[in-house]
Amino acid sequence: MNRHPATEADQGRPTAAPFATVPLVAVYEMRTLRTDAEREKAAALVQDRLRWLTLRGLPVPAQANVPALFRAPETRSAGLFEDGKLLACLIPQLDPGLGWGEGPGLFLGCVHTLPDRPDDIMRLITLWASDFAARQDLPAVRAEILARHPLEADPIAALLRRLTDMGWNIRGSGTGRGGDRVARLDLAAEHRSGLSTLIACRVHAPETAPDDRGSA
Repeated sequence: MNRHPATEADQGRPTAAPFATVPLVAVYEMRTLRTDAEREKAAALVQDRLRWLTLRGLPVPAQANVPALFRAPETRSAGLFEDGKLLACLIPQLDPGLGWGEGPGLFLGCVHTLPDRPDDIMRLITLWASDFAARQDLPAVRAEILARHPLEADPIAALLRRLTDMGWNIRGSGTGRGGDRVARLDLAAEHRSGLSTLIACRVHAPETAPDDRGSA
């Protein structure tokens, strides 16, 4: 069978290469803080956040040295990163016997965010925590936030409205683990397909804290 001769254009055309699949890199990463440098960054973030709250006359935890918790390796704290920049830090634990909430759960202790974009960062933490709890076969996420004033009064009321818009449920108020008056919140665990393309997760399986550390 006769073959058509190649044209001059065909003779000079390079062979097409197959499409390469470029691995997706998540924009954010939540990971256990494993080095002294990372833990020191977290302690500095907490100090900056507490200073920001104090300058605005907003409540800060009564617990004397929250930054020290993040410097201690045994705390097993975690951080949310974007391109190596620490956006938030927290202490993920199994429900440490809060006295409220039914059944097991993931407790987020001492959650601190950068002051300049707290709502955006909390949305990311909410998505990650809900998915992480589901992957640990835990039905719920729980947290406590400072609430020195009645829950229906600002500034706590405005914060709670934003958190409920993110999916959190308010479970009243009471004395928190650190001795402060707090608002109690929980969030349903939910597998979130595809979240790993937004937030990579390298967090240790949560454990019950050996002692009763407070939540900021």
